[in-house]
Order: sequence, then C-alpha cells, then structure tokens
Amino acid sequence: MSQKYTCSPERLEEKIKTFSKFGDTGNGGITRLSLSKEALMARKEFIQRCEALGMTVKTDDMANIYATLPGTEEGMPAILSGSHMDSVIQGGNYDGILGVLSALEAVETIVTEKIPHKHPITVVVWTNEEGARFDPAMMSSGVITGKFKKEDMLQSTDVEGCTFGEALKASGYAGTEENRMSPWTTKALVELHAEQGPVLDDEHVDIGVVRGVMGMVNYEFTLIGQADHAGTTPMKYRKDALLAASQVILMLHEKLDKLNPTLVYTTGRITAEPNIHTVIPDKVQFTLDARHEDPTVIQQVVDAIHSLPEMVAECPLTYKEAWARNTVEFHPMYVDYVEKAAESFGYSSRRMYSGAGHDAQYVAEVVPTTMIFVPSIDGHSHCEKEYTPLENCVKGVNVLLQTLLDIDNE
Repeated sequence: MSQKYTCSPERLEEKIKTFSKFGDTGNGGITRLSLSKEALMARKEFIQRCEALGMTVKTDDMANIYATLPGTEEGMPAILSGSHMDSVIQGGNYDGILGVLSALEAVETIVTEKIPHKHPITVVVWTNEEGARFDPAMMSSGVITGKFKKEDMLQSTDVEGCTFGEALKASGYAGTEENRMSPWTTKALVELHAEQGPVLDDEHVDIGVVRGVMGMVNYEFTLIGQADHAGTTPMKYRKDALLAASQVILMLHEKLDKLNPTLVYTTGRITAEPNIHTVIPDKVQFTLDARHEDPTVIQQVVDAIHSLPEMVAECPLTYKEAWARNTVEFHPMYVDYVEKAAESFGYSSRRMYSGAGHDAQYVAEVVPTTMIFVPSIDGHSHCEKEYTPLENCVKGVNVLLQTLLDIDNE
C-alpha cells in the first residue's frame, strides 16, 4: 500500500454546500433533473473547477463528462472515479453528486500535495443516471456499455414532451463517440456513493466495502374481476379484483418470508380500474420487486410466484416478468483495496452488496470496477432528509484517494 494522504474537510464541505445551490428546493434538498437548467449550472461549475486544477475536459455523444488529470507516464490507461449529478424530484444533496465531489476532492488533493501518479486520473459524470426525467435509469452508461440502443434512448420523452435527443442537443454537452470511456483506455472505475440504506448507520460502520450489486426480478400481476354497482351487488356475488389482489400480495409475503432473511421485496405500484368509488374494481395490476445477491434465492422467488393459484377470490390471476438483472460482482482485487484502505486509516468497514442500481454495475462488465459506500443517516435517500455527515464524507474520500493510488501503484 502506498503512502497515505488525506483530503481537506474544509474544501469538501465547500464543494457540497456550493453544489447544493443548483436546484435547491428550499427544504434541504434539490430537484436537479438530467440536462435541466439546474443540471447545466452544476456542470458548468464542475468544469470550471476541473480546468482550474489543470484537467482536460471532454464529453462523449451521450454528454458524459470526462475530466482528466494527466499521469507521469505516456500511454497509460486512465483510472476513473465519479458518479452522477442529476437527482430525483425533491431529492437530496448526496445521492450521486457526493461521488462526483469526492472524486474531484481526491484529484484536488493529488494536485495540492503533488502526489505522484503514473496513470491519468479521470473524474467522470454520467448523464441521466436517475431516469427521473428520461427513462430508463443509468441511460448513458448503459448506452456506452451496450445495454441500450442509442437511437432508442434519444426518443425517450419527459413529461413535457421533450425528447432526450432534443435536450442533449440543446445542452451543448453532446460530444463525440470517440470520447467515450472504453476498456482499451480505462484501467479501473472506483465509484463512491451514499449507501441509501440504514445498515452502515445502524451498525455504526464507517465504510461500506461493496462486493457488487444485487440481482433482481420484477414481475407484474394482473387480476380480472367484474365491475358492478357498489351499492346493489351482494357480497356473495362479487368478483372484486382488488380484494383478490390483496390476497395474492399476502400470499406472496407469506411465501417469501420463509426464504432467505436478507431477501428484500416490494409491491411498489398498484393500479385499479375503473378506480371509481362506487364501482367494484374489475382489473387490478401490481408489481413485485425482489432483490438478493444469490441467484438461487432469486430463483426461489420465481418458483414461489409460479406456485400461486390460477384463480383467487373468483378472479383469474396472470403474471409476467417485467425485467430482471443478474448479480454483478465487482473486481475482487479492488474490493480488497477498499477494505485495506479503510483498515489503514483505522476506519471500521463492512462488506456488503448494493440493493440499488448504479452506473458502476454496467461499467463493471467492461472495466474492473468497485464501489465505496458511506453511511446515510437513518437510511434516508431520494428525499430531502438525505444526509451524510461531513466526517463520514471525509473518511470516504480518504479511502477513495488511497484506493486510486493503490491501483495506480500496481
């Protein structure tokens, strides 16, 4: 392990406070949708700071930003670090942006302390990670890693009818395809992120050593009943699709609760038709999102779904897989680097998987990748209460910086 350096708490705090102004909701959070006016202001500030540090800035055809500090040896592949700047509506000041500012602070420390490094260090900003303005999430990292077709993504539309392609062109950040991150010019990616869950905070752990991103399945269920008058139809004659759906949800809970205790699952969306208070629902759809790192547990979830009855409360039940992903494992050596870096500073750490998706999971399939988590107080995320204390942020940046230098010294 190379010599240890530490970042500046004062500089990091100033960065966090400054970027919290771009999209400030006035309630402690931000709304900074991808390629919005607020997002473009944040991009401008970011680029100015990078250029002031002597970094060269490029954008690719999906408006991903790459700000690079040269290394001392010619022709070496870059070590990347960063995250995203866009937020959900009424989100917080740490999700995504903390990873960008942490990488920027790590580079500023390298510049200020004149820390030698052979490889270029690149701070990356991914476009439209949240998918809050344009579907899907992790759009631009997905395009450059072959997960999505660019032509399809350009047609994705926001609620006002603006396409991603139109917003991309208007932003002024659409660069060239040749500027994309590639496995031939990139040695590694290290992404720091707020945990977005309660585990580290609850267990009083400083650093989450992220082994990978959980696999998941998402199913949509449909129950068909009969719409009738709410006041004139005796209970014994009813085919109430909402009643049937509630029974299916309880069945699923009973079945899934018997599986692995670390399995997480959610019914996040329910629609009822005709959705009129005087009419018995005749069609109800709901979703089930289940996540676990072990593919055998995910298969057990699928088996439990397939064991459901075809008829519930006189209503036929059908279901289909909406989408799924396999567990992504991060680069074992770099996972070890993160753990050893935390240990070298005397920070407590915990190996864990991410339940949330990140750009890093797509990049991991083409470039050796790992992630670092810092605590989210009370587990809050995607809301204005989202908060990570400065002390925890500093510890995260110190581990990030050490990990980058250890990768550089391989």
